[in-house]
Amino acid sequence: MDGARSVNHETGTRRAAPPGKGEKVADWADGRLGLYALAKANMRKVFPDHWSFMLGEVCLYSFLVLILTGVFLTLFFDPSTSEVVYNGSYEPLNGVLMTRAFESTLDISFDVRGGLLIRQIHHWAALVFVTGMLVHMMRVFFTGAFRKPRELNWVFGWTLLMLGIITGLTGYSLPDDLLSGTGLRFAHGAILSVPIVGTYLAFFLFGGEFPGDDFIARLYPVHILLLPGIMLGLVVAHLILVFYHKHTQFPGPGRDNKSVVGMPLLPVYMAKAGGFFFLVFGVLTLMGAVASINPVWAFGPYRPDLVTTGAQPDWYLGFSEGLIRVMPGWELNFWGHTLELGVFIPFSLFPLILMALGAYPFVEAWITGDKREHHILDRPRNVPVRTGLGVAWLSLYAVLLIGGGNDIVALKLHLSINAITWFVRIGVFVVPVLAFLVTKRVCLGLQRRDRDKVLHGRETGTIKRLPHGEYVEVHEPLSQQELHVLTQHEQDPPYEVGPLVDANGVRRQVKASQRVRARLARAMFGPETRIAKPTVEEYRQVTSGDHH
Repeated sequence: MDGARSVNHETGTRRAAPPGKGEKVADWADGRLGLYALAKANMRKVFPDHWSFMLGEVCLYSFLVLILTGVFLTLFFDPSTSEVVYNGSYEPLNGVLMTRAFESTLDISFDVRGGLLIRQIHHWAALVFVTGMLVHMMRVFFTGAFRKPRELNWVFGWTLLMLGIITGLTGYSLPDDLLSGTGLRFAHGAILSVPIVGTYLAFFLFGGEFPGDDFIARLYPVHILLLPGIMLGLVVAHLILVFYHKHTQFPGPGRDNKSVVGMPLLPVYMAKAGGFFFLVFGVLTLMGAVASINPVWAFGPYRPDLVTTGAQPDWYLGFSEGLIRVMPGWELNFWGHTLELGVFIPFSLFPLILMALGAYPFVEAWITGDKREHHILDRPRNVPVRTGLGVAWLSLYAVLLIGGGNDIVALKLHLSINAITWFVRIGVFVVPVLAFLVTKRVCLGLQRRDRDKVLHGRETGTIKRLPHGEYVEVHEPLSQQELHVLTQHEQDPPYEVGPLVDANGVRRQVKASQRVRARLARAMFGPETRIAKPTVEEYRQVTSGDHH
């Protein structure tokens, strides 16, 4: 035998040795699953490299951490509302009547080895997950990455954000402490405000009058099985579409709607992604180890006759709480029934505002009528109206977040809670409008600066005196790469209805939807929303002389 070959002594020729076990397994799998062809076609797929693209990976990795830590917690948590007297390691609560759910949470925190660390990692990962999704979606929104063919991926991401918010609510309600019970009381009141069916919904969800005996047991499978299962399916679908459509990329030389400039999936991108996972896991572990969060023992078990001082939800639900806190207490009585408008209106506005965000890609596609595929991202300054709308939405969220913590803000800043409430009531209508106008103005100013840089180059700070005594600043011409980035964006004319009378003098029938579409197109993409790019003639005229 000669290593990999054997010798036929009669003919003197060599023949190949039989394949090894690993090769046999690989051949067997490839013959049934087609793995070799699949890997050959996709493992060298190119991904662009930019720090903002890692925001989606933060969401993915924090979700994986949530699953891992959640599995650990399910082994020790008991979702029961049966009442027990606590006699455990935390002496200040010894002899206190509480539910088995709260007792098991205390046991995890004080008696299970590593339990408190895992609890805190789980809670921090949930906050980072929702935060990462919101920031990631804002990056997608401001850069126009939601355009064709990625509208469905935007819907998947938006659904994940909504489910993440609901999963967070169900998760921090499970320990049955005084803080989470206060939040459930808040949710119960909001559900009761729904006309006609509110009481039926509340009885169905809570299993009777609040707080009910079955609510924790009902929340538990929803939190650990139903919602995570749906979210896992959406994450897989989201990643498949990202892989299928290829990744978007910022403008630059060699980058267009048909080519991608970046690193191959194997080995470069996978190595970076693997390292980034452990980095995210390490940061979450550090946060769980040194930063206390949700100390349920400090709140105590839930009692319907008590409320915690300064009770606040997690930040992603502060939007909804702010709506209800600052809404006037309007009531409408008719036919012996009371409609709580002060609760029902803000309770309805919360999902409606989020739904407007989810529907935006389809609205913009209808306004522009653009059917092309887009794989190059927009610079936010070049689409000032869209950028202004995104900033206005974020400013509305910030104002309502202040409203959701008006008591804490009043306490810490020594202000009147009534003054803060009225500021939020007025700010809900004023601040988003101001944010939109300021953002649009800033974007137009940045466009003017880009135009000036293209024509005259970059300021160097060097002052030169000309022979006739004039002082000028020396400008440095931009590189071809910089010129491409500043001028590659399109400035197509907005949609127009066209002439109302044709060549034969016959008046055209124009639908109301077409008129609305034309007005929106002019407002969002018309001449007042952009500064004209320098033409080739302008550039040559300016750069042909001694201007640099």
